[in-house]
Amino acid sequence: MRFLVILALMWATAAHAQDRRPSHCIALAQVPGIEYLHKASFREPVEKHAVRISYISHASFLIQSHDGIDVVTDYTGFLGATTLVPDVVTMNHAHNTHWTANPDPAIPNVLPGWGDYGLGIEHYLDLGSMLIRNVSTDIRSFGGVEEKGNSIFVFEVAGLCIGHLGHLHHEPNDAQYAALGRLDVVMAAVDGGMSLDVPTMMRVLKRLKAQVVIPMHWFEEWTLSAFLTGMSDEYLIENEGRSSLTVSLRDLPDRPTIKVLSPRYLQDP
Repeated sequence: MRFLVILALMWATAAHAQDRRPSHCIALAQVPGIEYLHKASFREPVEKHAVRISYISHASFLIQSHDGIDVVTDYTGFLGATTLVPDVVTMNHAHNTHWTANPDPAIPNVLPGWGDYGLGIEHYLDLGSMLIRNVSTDIRSFGGVEEKGNSIFVFEVAGLCIGHLGHLHHEPNDAQYAALGRLDVVMAAVDGGMSLDVPTMMRVLKRLKAQVVIPMHWFEEWTLSAFLTGMSDEYLIENEGRSSLTVSLRDLPDRPTIKVLSPRYLQDP
């Protein structure tokens, strides 16, 4: 049954998207490795064939490519003491800490993770060196469920597949896992209840098999500690007090790694 679901998804994707660049993350291929290349100011150029990820706040990250594309996830309208205008912002609306009704009109591409109620939305933004797409997920809403009310966004850049799980409220089904494809880096909410409980999030991450996991959306140290303890049997834990890291396709680490970043608002030099 699972095979038929995946086969149907691949057929539908091919029929619908013959005129657009195919996702290399969904393709059946060997998972490439990642090398850490710490650290640079967010205003400094990114090394070629690399991506810089900076943790801003809560669920907001700045993702930067070597050719100057700036993307902010779960954009709330405030980035810090900076004049930076991102090329792309993504948003989710489970809570108002993940979106804004008034994004800066200078931002060229504003990608909400929801559409009309229950219908979801599809994004497939090809920026040349970066492809951004989404997979719709359900959210809890007023004691019920709003189908396709949020999105997991995937950023394909420098050969990497980077996934931001957003305010995930349920474990993805087989079709959603298939649509996500390979993920090398994942930002995951580890608050322990507002999104997914810790055991379910651990199960999701272990199935995704990303080589790098970046915790986000944690409110108390005990929540983060519980997550790290639960994952320490299969993941190396690195917590160096940094707010950013740079990743590129190099050699696969000896074991999957959880990279703890400390949130910090952007500040121009």
